[in-house]
Amino acid sequence: MLDLCQTCLQGNTKDAMKFIQSRNGFTLIELMVVVAIIGILAAIAAPAYMAWRAKSIQSEAKSNLAGVYVTEVAFYGEHSRYSGFTETGYQVAGATQRYTYRAQVTDSAATPGVIEVLAPMSGPSAENTVVAAASMTATTPGFTATATGNIDNDPTIDQWHVNDLKNGLTVADVNDPGF
Repeated sequence: MLDLCQTCLQGNTKDAMKFIQSRNGFTLIELMVVVAIIGILAAIAAPAYMAWRAKSIQSEAKSNLAGVYVTEVAFYGEHSRYSGFTETGYQVAGATQRYTYRAQVTDSAATPGVIEVLAPMSGPSAENTVVAAASMTATTPGFTATATGNIDNDPTIDQWHVNDLKNGLTVADVNDPGF
């Protein structure tokens, strides 16, 4: 570098330009610094992305359970009773379903509840899907709808519930990022 400055001071700019032009590419140190910066940015961004992904997948369950609630309340308004997915005509929205949806209905005639499952083609298997325990008296009509799924492939299952009183119970997977 000192030689370059002396060459410039002597007025020989042609040699100075040759020196600058002969230096092509990056040094190994410069490349290592860039790789380290990219690694730090990736380490910061990856957990935030995983938390965002988990929340977006869970929003599927929330919106579909809200749809179940609206459908059941509308059906109750017309027929004075709740029913399962088939009779109410409820269809799970979305092309990709990551949750299994269940509805348990208790009517005033003290008949046992009906459990219907709208299962995705790929998703939680039967052995790791949990049905929420519903405590309803036989004299009061009601329903409970449950969405269960394993969004991060660990042993803990995410569960989302809604009932006729619009009481929602969330049993989120504590291992999911962002919780």
